[in-house]
Amino acid sequence: MSTPPGFLLEPEPDGATPLSPEDAEGLKPTWIATRGELNQAEMANITQAVIWAYVGRRPIASVEELLTISFSDLLHKKMFSDVWTWAGRHRRSQTNIGVEPYLIVPQMKLTLDDAWFWHEHQTYPPTELAVRLHHRLVVVHPYPNGNGRHTRMMADLYLHLVGMQRLSWGGESLVGDSEARRTYIEAVIAANGHDIKPLLEFATS
Repeated sequence: MSTPPGFLLEPEPDGATPLSPEDAEGLKPTWIATRGELNQAEMANITQAVIWAYVGRRPIASVEELLTISFSDLLHKKMFSDVWTWAGRHRRSQTNIGVEPYLIVPQMKLTLDDAWFWHEHQTYPPTELAVRLHHRLVVVHPYPNGNGRHTRMMADLYLHLVGMQRLSWGGESLVGDSEARRTYIEAVIAANGHDIKPLLEFATS
């Protein structure tokens, strides 16, 4: 086993899922040593995924196509495959956040099916549906890392498909330690207690 990258020794941002040494072995770029360098590489990859999802010949044309496990996994792979070998694959170990690994697939399916039901029956306004979709997927936490960014993009893609603007998510990056990230984590915790209002307010602020 090679020497683990230095960012494993750095403090985790609030609410972040620590990477296991096994998951860290999946790092592709050999030049990454710090969390800042990791964030930079992931952001470059995500920028390419945004272009793939929104520009030119888009990969999906309907909400029904979006709300599938296969598209969720593909989107995560597009967002992180330049950085991690396991991009798009479900985690195999228990983390500080998320359901047990054997529950990931059934809980993802339940979440996505519920979102489809909400969409079909107009249970919630589109913005609230998108925020609830994000929160439910975060609770499942399907992937070893990048779940927040991935599920926020799933929410934004839903709004895009129904002809609405993407959410602001506090108006700044939620990667790293910041006041915006702390507010976001507090809002997610409130949503865990069935109070979606703080997360909805944060996502639209």
